[in-house]
Amino acid sequence: MMFWELFMQQAVQPVVADSFSALAWRDNALRLLDQRLLPASEVYVDCTDAAQVAAAIRDMLVRGAPAIGIAGAYGIALQARFIGQSDDWSGALAESFALLEAARPTAVNLSWALKLMRDRLGRLAPDADVPARLLEAARSIHQSDHEANLTMGKLGMQLIRKHHKTPQNLLTHCNTGALATGGYGTALGVIRAAHEAGLVDTVFIDETRPWLQGSRLTAWEMQREGISACVHVDAAAGHLMKTREITWVIVGADRIAANGDVINKIGTYALSILAMHHGLRFMVVAPSSSIDMALENADDVIIEERSANELLMLGDQSVDTGVPAFNPVFDVTPADLVDAIVTEKGVIERPDAKKLADLMSHRHLH
Repeated sequence: MMFWELFMQQAVQPVVADSFSALAWRDNALRLLDQRLLPASEVYVDCTDAAQVAAAIRDMLVRGAPAIGIAGAYGIALQARFIGQSDDWSGALAESFALLEAARPTAVNLSWALKLMRDRLGRLAPDADVPARLLEAARSIHQSDHEANLTMGKLGMQLIRKHHKTPQNLLTHCNTGALATGGYGTALGVIRAAHEAGLVDTVFIDETRPWLQGSRLTAWEMQREGISACVHVDAAAGHLMKTREITWVIVGADRIAANGDVINKIGTYALSILAMHHGLRFMVVAPSSSIDMALENADDVIIEERSANELLMLGDQSVDTGVPAFNPVFDVTPADLVDAIVTEKGVIERPDAKKLADLMSHRHLH
């Protein structure tokens, strides 16, 4: 079932609950909040094996680079429970690792988390309780991401305060909050921390076509947090920068190359050019797990493309005229258009290859 069919079936009034979690381990299953149905309905789905987790990632039930990495780790832990005993755990789980890694190829967090699970598997003693140890590893990845988000929120807030002491208008793209991570958020984590510090006037949110992660998900999170926000069509960003005294564009990243190039949701590159023209600062917020030091630059990265139907269907109405549709999920923002990269390890202003290498070797802290 396509996204618009799922979304249009739901009631139009948003549901506001006391708390939520995009993903959690509950009753020996991975419980996922079905993000395709927000803001109309909060529906949770339990995954009990790796194939179900892979399908949830592929079909956008769970999305956001850190969140799909965490989900992938739990997928391996789930699958291990079906094996019981084995003389070759790596071989027994090889198909599940491959299935999960192929679910979303561009975001590096998924392959990063699965590598951690492979490494953990390789270090286990022959008599170890492998399913239990893999579950511990997945929970550790989840907890570490949440802690990293809190640190990034504080560092990003301090960077905003370094340049501006009064409430600012900010602009963000896609969804980078608790829904996309292990909790709190990357770019939205910075916005949350800045709001708590009295540094936010209004957050302008790109709707983020075609899945509307901005208007459905980011706006939903901002409403729950009591943060003043306004949704706009993606093409209005330049007009808003010109007329609304926006000072920062704050986005996340699905992958960052060793030279500082940023692969993120389609539309990010255009925002960086608009920000440069209008004199805005451009901040990228991502955990160090999103930095791919094996990728020299982003010129040759494979950009995921999704079905043309996501562009050509609006509810039950087709806008297909027979003209081909191009639906890339990500684009590349060159490092020289980025003012700052914020990670849990520190902040890099005006990123380049040397600064990224220093950060990843723990020699750079802001």
